[in-house]
Amino acid sequence: MGEVGHAGAAAADFGSLGERGFVSRLRPLLPGRTDVSLGAGDDCALVAPPSPAEELVLKADPLVEGRHFLSSDDPRRIGRKALARVLSDFASMGAEPRWALVDFAAPPSTPVAFADGILEGLAALARRHGVAVVGGDTSRGDAVSLHVFCAGAVPRGEAMRRDRVRPGDVLFATGALGGSYASGKHFDFEPRLAEGAWLRRRGVRAAIDVSDGLSSELWHLARASGVRLALDPAAVPLSPAARRASDPLAAALGDGEDFELAFAAPASDASLLSDFAAAFPGTPLSAVGRALAPAPGGEVVLLGASGASPLPETGYDHFAPAGAAR
Repeated sequence: MGEVGHAGAAAADFGSLGERGFVSRLRPLLPGRTDVSLGAGDDCALVAPPSPAEELVLKADPLVEGRHFLSSDDPRRIGRKALARVLSDFASMGAEPRWALVDFAAPPSTPVAFADGILEGLAALARRHGVAVVGGDTSRGDAVSLHVFCAGAVPRGEAMRRDRVRPGDVLFATGALGGSYASGKHFDFEPRLAEGAWLRRRGVRAAIDVSDGLSSELWHLARASGVRLALDPAAVPLSPAARRASDPLAAALGDGEDFELAFAAPASDASLLSDFAAAFPGTPLSAVGRALAPAPGGEVVLLGASGASPLPETGYDHFAPAGAAR
């Protein structure tokens, strides 16, 4: 690790390294951008503002030991996931992430090598997507946690939003859903940034990232837009891990942490599926339903042989009774 490896190389854990030693180790790891005039190391970072033709996009997301990862997990995958979760939200808006701040909390007994791995995984993904890590803070904590804040931009008035589904729109989902925790996809998913930007340029105006489960996300879209959505269960793309579950459809609708995109597009855009397939041959896209009619307060139904039935709002809830780490 070069210079990073020499700063406090004899320290085995945070308690012996200290906060200043840790900060001196991480600073050379952090990727930059040409629009950053002052990065990590001062009280605040200084970056160039978006142009007048853009809107500023802001997002923060925590990653907590015992909830989103375990201490036995690969630290590089943990760090990667911490940033990737935030980038998935940028993808759902069709936005470009530019700058990130990272708060890192850990017990004094945390091995330095474990923290190094987390930061290396986060920094590698940031470099891939042109994101500068411009600062943050460190703190003692009862468990390891990362809190990532990201800022970027989107052309003014073009962001894909939850409140822009219209009756007649077709509902789509990227990738395959369900079983993310069992398969390890919750660590290794690819944020759909390129796909989200393409959809925005295509004229798509309503989207959401599938982080808590497709059922939950469709309800978010329905409520925000005030529409009745109908989901075709036979069209829901099931992952191999979901197909192995006792109820594959329930896994796809409720497992969460898929980090795919669900979006609505006008039915008049008849070539969207074929054009998307040509642009992104490695990313499956499925038409999974339709927006039927206005519905104050929103409604989601599941289509079946005997008609439509209400779709239960399943999915992950941080304040539900504790279960497996997610």
